[in-house]
Amino acid sequence: MLKKETVNVNLSSCSRLLHPMHTVLVSCAGKTAKPNIITLAWAMPTSIDPPLVAVSIRPERHSYALIEETEEFVVNIPTIDILKETLFCGRKSGSKHDKFKKTGLTPLPARKVKPPIIKECVAHLECRLHRKFKTGDHTIFIGEVTEAYADKEAFSEGEYNLRKAKMIFHVGGNEFATLRIRKFKPKL
Repeated sequence: MLKKETVNVNLSSCSRLLHPMHTVLVSCAGKTAKPNIITLAWAMPTSIDPPLVAVSIRPERHSYALIEETEEFVVNIPTIDILKETLFCGRKSGSKHDKFKKTGLTPLPARKVKPPIIKECVAHLECRLHRKFKTGDHTIFIGEVTEAYADKEAFSEGEYNLRKAKMIFHVGGNEFATLRIRKFKPKL
């Protein structure tokens, strides 16, 4: 048997072995605070019935307090067309910056929750807090999806049109990518 070469990965960055990760913009709002946007790569579905999604956020983040306050958030799916705005929302604090105003992103009323959707995103999952739990230096907020919709050109027949929806994937650090448009259907 051939031995393969390996490289040790520092445990503080071992999560990068799971990258690239789908990047999302989570919009949230406090009871009186202005709406905010946080950029996250740590988001995933956790259940189909009921439909649940999880986002992982550090307690120091401004959005953390807003989600705790209203127990609602929206997972918005950005495309490469708004990469610059997506980066801004991940690098600046909503406690000091109105991210909608600074980026030019457009807040639109959500259908069932208080936080707005982001018009420039291709899909939206409106969530009400189902449960939360602390996991080390982050808290996982599990949202029950109350409404889900997408741009007709970007999503139809249960899947994304990758030519229209050029989603952003976080590779690590300041590196991002999109999917190459080539589908594979393995023979079973």
